[in-house]
Amino acid sequence: MSYSKSVFKKATQVIETRHNEAVRKSEEKHSQCILLFPEIAEYEKEMIQSSMSVANAIGLKNGAEDYIKNIMKRNLDAQQKISDILKKNNLPSDYFEPVFFCKKCDDTGYRDGVMCECLLEEMKNISYEEMSDKLPVKECSFDNFDVSLYPREIDERTGTPCNKWMKSIFEYSKSYASDFSQNSENLLFCGETGLGKTHLSLAIAGAVSSNGFSTVYSSAQNLMNMLEEEKFSKISLEISTEKSILNCDLLIIDDLGAEFSTQFTVSALYNIINSRLLSKKPIIISTNLSPKDLESKYSRRITSRIYGNFKYIIFCGKDIRQIKSQY
Repeated sequence: MSYSKSVFKKATQVIETRHNEAVRKSEEKHSQCILLFPEIAEYEKEMIQSSMSVANAIGLKNGAEDYIKNIMKRNLDAQQKISDILKKNNLPSDYFEPVFFCKKCDDTGYRDGVMCECLLEEMKNISYEEMSDKLPVKECSFDNFDVSLYPREIDERTGTPCNKWMKSIFEYSKSYASDFSQNSENLLFCGETGLGKTHLSLAIAGAVSSNGFSTVYSSAQNLMNMLEEEKFSKISLEISTEKSILNCDLLIIDDLGAEFSTQFTVSALYNIINSRLLSKKPIIISTNLSPKDLESKYSRRITSRIYGNFKYIIFCGKDIRQIKSQY
């Protein structure tokens, strides 16, 4: 799983804030106890002096071991007296210790030099929230995809009742999202406008993202516009669109064919598809164009890579948006 630097930075800030807040609350409780029980401060002062004495005793040649043992005993006695005071007032012996959100890493984000699950979880949540802000993934989920809106008539292309065919596509999409991995198939969603291609694409994007995978979802038009603007812009970006779409775990390009076709867009599309195929990173493409229309709009190099490496999924039925408007 990979996330952008901005997502990592935001997640790290969240973890750091948790850590600092736990320490702040711990110090606050300590200060309150000192006001109520001033003798605790005296015992703590003894412990500090004992620690300094141990450091000085290390240089002694004779009797250092017994001296250190004596100091350590005094230190333990002071700790016990503090514990007794807390216990007497119905407070746990570790009352001054910070209470961290993550017990595994103490809200540092790492344990034993490895990124902790809490930091990974936070990056997943931030990534999903950012996608939710930019795209209607909550409105287009598996939960609100209504198969009953599709007609029962047999579709000429599939030879199957449309509602049954679309139910199988729905179930396949759910399975694809829940089992998503680096080895997942590339998908090509084809069909007329309003048949649910965008809805299921967004549902997959939301589910895959919530499972911790970095996902980039964009219409072909917006994607090409961003690539072209960056190519001819003099501004240096921390994370470029090109790097994001080539390195993310899942790339979803919606409505391919609706963008204005130029030599640049054809070249950019070929680079995207070819690069991700070589690096074995899954792509989902949705389009209203037929195979024949795709081939006439793009180069043979592009269409041959699409039809040779993508699972071809036909959507059938009537415009769902029009059907919903009648309810």
